Amino acid sequence: MSVKINGTYLGNKSIELVHEPSGAAIRTAAPVDNNGDGSSFSPTDLAASSVAACMVTIMAIVADRDGIDMSGTTFVIEKIMNAEPRRIGKIPVTIRLPGRLTEKERRKLEGAAHACPVHRSLHPDIDITVEFVYA
Repeated sequence: MSVKINGTYLGNKSIELVHEPSGAAIRTAAPVDNNGDGSSFSPTDLAASSVAACMVTIMAIVADRDGIDMSGTTFVIEKIMNAEPRRIGKIPVTIRLPGRLTEKERRKLEGAAHACPVHRSLHPDIDITVEFVYA
């Protein structure tokens, strides 16, 4: 399967991306620490965010299939850049899930999260750590 995303340079180190199938648009901007104004997600912000968004999406697919209620799930990521070479160095991910989940449901959802194709697509030198918090 392929999906087309069209991009347009808007000037001032900003890009608009349009998801062709849906028409949804997002903008990126160069970060302040790399000669930009930091007015939006940077491309590396999107890459880091995509890891956790993918993990929770895969968990939701499994939850829907198996009748698990994971409503209220949230996540926080942090993108930590390396200076030389300039690239993403670490992505700590914290996924907060409902405390009502059984041990079996927790194992199933955690396994699904680790099957995320975004995580599998990123360079193995990126230190991606995942913490699951149940409350």
